[in-house]
Amino acid sequence: MADLGQTEIAAAEPPAPAPRARPVRNPILDGAITPTLLRLATPNIIAMGAGISVLIAETTYIGILGIAPLAAIALMFPLIILMMTMSGGAMGGGVASAIARALGAGDTLRASTLALHALAIGLAVGATFSIALLNFGEQLLTWMGGRGAVLAEALAFAQIYFSGVVLIWLMNTLVAILRGTGNMILPSAIVFSSAVCQIVFGGVLSLGLFGVPQLGIRGIAVGQLSGVAVGVLVMGWFILSGRSRITLRVPHFRFHREMFTDILKVGALACFYPVQSVLTAGMLASMLAQYGPEVLAAYGIGARLEFFLTSIAFSCGVASVPMVGMAVGAGQIARARRVAWTGAVISALGVGALVAPLAIFPDLWTGWFTDDPFVRKATGEYLLIAGPMFSLLGVGVSLYFSSQGAAKVLGSVLAQTVRLSVVIFGGFWLLSVGAEYIWFFVLAGAAMAAFGLFTAVAVHATSWGTELRATR
Repeated sequence: MADLGQTEIAAAEPPAPAPRARPVRNPILDGAITPTLLRLATPNIIAMGAGISVLIAETTYIGILGIAPLAAIALMFPLIILMMTMSGGAMGGGVASAIARALGAGDTLRASTLALHALAIGLAVGATFSIALLNFGEQLLTWMGGRGAVLAEALAFAQIYFSGVVLIWLMNTLVAILRGTGNMILPSAIVFSSAVCQIVFGGVLSLGLFGVPQLGIRGIAVGQLSGVAVGVLVMGWFILSGRSRITLRVPHFRFHREMFTDILKVGALACFYPVQSVLTAGMLASMLAQYGPEVLAAYGIGARLEFFLTSIAFSCGVASVPMVGMAVGAGQIARARRVAWTGAVISALGVGALVAPLAIFPDLWTGWFTDDPFVRKATGEYLLIAGPMFSLLGVGVSLYFSSQGAAKVLGSVLAQTVRLSVVIFGGFWLLSVGAEYIWFFVLAGAAMAAFGLFTAVAVHATSWGTELRATR
């Protein structure tokens, strides 16, 4: 009887609950912030280094071709940078943000569908720019100051380059798709490989090496587009092969206005950022040109260092996009903000550590570009005055990308407007009072500081959503 009673009691007890499956860990969403951010940023720094190598190599090739091609590529440079930054940093940020937020919310199907919408945007916008630039490129280059042999060389380059703008938009869209999933290694490897192709193909074709017909400046354009085409093929294959976290094979796919809006509310607005950045540099250069070619050259050397050093902030910022986006998608707003401010601090410290010795010993930098004593002196003055503000510029750049991840980019775009306004109004006032050129270096530094501080205030004041911590 005792055994029977024990059996009845045991039977009455509820069955033991089945063990719960452990949730899949997302290292971008769950990992320690600083190590994860540095791990994601490192491949981007390497890729940026490759891009800088391309600029140096192509400048060397074109310098061999003569003064007119060298001036022609300088004329084209703002348009080249504009296409790269609009497709990569601006619209690309909108793509990566939307995909990261979808993955953070655990919606892989939405992320895959967003990728197809992103490719449609890249194709449409790239084709539009190609058609517009091919039809109005000559008028634009003439308005920018192209004349005679310089204009002819610029058009020779532009006819090929403008034809392939759609490839540039496609490549940077694919890069953004992969970065949105948290994959920084493959896009950076592709950018690095593309840079190698550009250096090799551009050198061989432009100079006519190894018996290849010499194409001159056209060879540089062919080399650039060849490297981009290789990148498009490899990344397209990778995503289609199923090796990525998302797929382009979406069943019953159709376009949705809401998904276009999700990308464009960040990407389209962010496109005003690089436009204003190019205008800021152009306005400063135009004003300083009135003080002679030596002062303009000094600013150009200093601005080139600014571009090189802020690549650190760019790399941290790009790495923060998927981290912030996934955290926002998962409702972890506090983590998203910690990611943003961590990236800003790393950018400020990294840029500051590199610019400090060059501000104190400017010949370490200027010696690579000129032996002219006055140019070296003026460049040293620029680095000493504006150099300390590079750190605040890095803060602004990093937070700009973080705000893309949160889909709250308006404040960062307005910060660039503030920087441009400081240069325009301050510059015209300095010209009106006949100020010495050194005050324009002060103005450049003040504009950087205004940009960085305004961006920080805007990010701090802007709501990124309601904290809804995921149960993990």
